[in-house]
Amino acid sequence: MNPVLQLSAQDWLSLFNHFASLSLLAVGGAITAAPEMHRYLVDETHWLSDAQFTSSIALAQAAPGPNILFVALMGWNVGLNAGASLGGAGVSVGLACLGVLVSMVGIMLPSSVLTYLATSWAHQHREKIGIRAFKAGMSPIVIALLLSTAWLLTLSHNQPSRDWPVYALTALTTLLVWRTQVHMLWLIGLGALLGGLGWV
Repeated sequence: MNPVLQLSAQDWLSLFNHFASLSLLAVGGAITAAPEMHRYLVDETHWLSDAQFTSSIALAQAAPGPNILFVALMGWNVGLNAGASLGGAGVSVGLACLGVLVSMVGIMLPSSVLTYLATSWAHQHREKIGIRAFKAGMSPIVIALLLSTAWLLTLSHNQPSRDWPVYALTALTTLLVWRTQVHMLWLIGLGALLGGLGWV
């Protein structure tokens, strides 16, 4: 069931601030901050249901375009939930658009400014050992953050005896990506086909 909310201006500012702070912590992309987004939006504030959260990520990953669109979908759903208590489709759509704007500006602006400034500086000093060590050290952090996001998304099922085909498909896909040159779009298409047929 979707939550019904009444959000104040302070709540919208808190949403912006939360995404802005995550923007600076999301090393490897916004998807690596999904566990913290879940904690804040679902567990702490109850602005999203667990189903809305996981659906936002799944829909954005399946759609063409940048995968950061899941943040826009989360903002959209927060706005829709806030508009549901006020009645009227126009109010709901308006608040949903506000949710998209607040969440996307919050997640994009700080990291974009920091990236521009940091890469300009790092490019000028690219031969220094500290810069090379920093780049090498970021790889395991990004991998760990992606694994924590994957773990969070699999926990939402919480029925391993029924969902074993999903786990098997995930393991097979990981192995194929790691060991072969199969294009990712074929694997995504295969996963969509198997899901559409109800096999996973």
